[in-house]
Amino acid sequence: MARYTGPVRKKSRRLGFSILETGEEFAKERRSYAPGQHGPTKRIKLSGYGLQLREKQRIRFMYGLNERQFHNLFDKASRMDGMAGYNFLVLLESRIDNLVYRMGFARTRRAARQLVNHGHIEVNGRKVDIPSAQVKPGSVISVREKSRNMQAINEALEMNISPLAFVEVDKENKKGTYVRFPERSELNQELNEALVVEYYNR
Repeated sequence: MARYTGPVRKKSRRLGFSILETGEEFAKERRSYAPGQHGPTKRIKLSGYGLQLREKQRIRFMYGLNERQFHNLFDKASRMDGMAGYNFLVLLESRIDNLVYRMGFARTRRAARQLVNHGHIEVNGRKVDIPSAQVKPGSVISVREKSRNMQAINEALEMNISPLAFVEVDKENKKGTYVRFPERSELNQELNEALVVEYYNR
């Protein structure tokens, strides 16, 4: 399945969850029912499988992965020591596109992925143009010299969003450090990664 590139607001309403993690999709109105031509019809209660599938889709759309990427990353997490669900979230957070977003160089993960794809980002002084590239703690992520005056990057930094504790950001020099792996308490508390583990282990 290809990566979803449609309206974020509609997908957020379908899943009952803010894909952008900001609630912007629901800023104008937050309806209690999913989108569709039949309006607020009575919804059937989700089965256990339905809940697992919905949670998988929430996380997949939030981080912007296609189905194969998502499954392959979960397989990698399952082979690591420790809890598969937490390992999976750590791998998702360690992607270069996600870290660019977390450091505030882009307003959304989709915009961050585009910055990486177009070669505007460096890791430890070397250009990286693969959004799925995994970054190790201690690595320095920076905007390339020729891209530092980009309007989109400056506007994102002007939003003054406080980065999470596992990244440090030097806004003036447009660079940041991936300090350590995130703790579970620092990540979205609405997510239930255990349901994703159950989905793939069913």
